[in-house]
Amino acid sequence: MSKQASLLKTIELPVKGMDCSGCVDTVKKSLKALLGVADVSVSLGEERAIVRLDPSQVSLDTLRETLEDLGYEVLR
Repeated sequence: MSKQASLLKTIELPVKGMDCSGCVDTVKKSLKALLGVADVSVSLGEERAIVRLDPSQVSLDTLRETLEDLGYEVLR
């Protein structure tokens, strides 16, 4: 495992308000665009996003704000 990969954390975000594959694409694209996000997996059926990120570059609050600005609710 590379040194960079060992710094990554995986965070699961419960996301309410997604109702189609377009929503999934929007959530995925918006989170992947953030500096420090390495990978995003979104499940419409499970209403969640799983994000691999470098916590030194992006915060949980930034992820939440990004999704809330798009009109989705991120449960805490």
